[in-house]
Amino acid sequence: MKRPTSITSKILCVLVLTSIFSCNQQQKENEPNPKNPPIVVAPANIISLNEANAIYDNYSEHRVSLIQPYETKQRQPDEKFEASRFVDFDYDSLKQYIAYIDQEAHAGGVKKVTKLRLYFANYPNEEKFPNGKKVIHKRQNSIFMVPTLEKEGINYGFFIGSNGKAELIKDWKKSSNEGMGFSYDKKQEALAGFVPKFSLNTSLQDSKSLAFNFGQGGPPPKTDF
Repeated sequence: MKRPTSITSKILCVLVLTSIFSCNQQQKENEPNPKNPPIVVAPANIISLNEANAIYDNYSEHRVSLIQPYETKQRQPDEKFEASRFVDFDYDSLKQYIAYIDQEAHAGGVKKVTKLRLYFANYPNEEKFPNGKKVIHKRQNSIFMVPTLEKEGINYGFFIGSNGKAELIKDWKKSSNEGMGFSYDKKQEALAGFVPKFSLNTSLQDSKSLAFNFGQGGPPPKTDF
């Protein structure tokens, strides 16, 4: 076999260098550029300020007008009360929460976190919670949230059990309620197709709750709606 001439060698070198440069260039183009991040399309859930203001006013008319008299005349007449109108959470804490959910869900065998479910809540008229934490916003409405997974076409809130695997909150709730003597519809139980994994006496100290709460709330900010 003849050895390639010097011209052929130079051509081969140029082709190799061109190929390497092209690959590197393509790789750089595919890498995220912090100065020019990809454009995010607005979610379908975005509403206009007019819509936000309208439903805010609806709450004022149809909910606050009921809460205020109850709290000031029936529940605790001798204490000043102004119905809460918002709950906010630290932005970085929310990002940390979502990252934590992803981490624990993956480790717990959850294929996909389907939703973040927000529950309406009301703080007790007590100085402390059962766990000893101080109640900062007594009697005020709030929210807490839990992640959900899909099982047989239905979304269920979940937590991480003491075995490190994802468990359904409804199983824990059902088991706890049964321990308190509550009755259940056996037909509904059969349709649901679940078996309680805990009893009331079962320790949950090694379990991990994924419920998120303790935002800051209060009367309407004067600079907003």
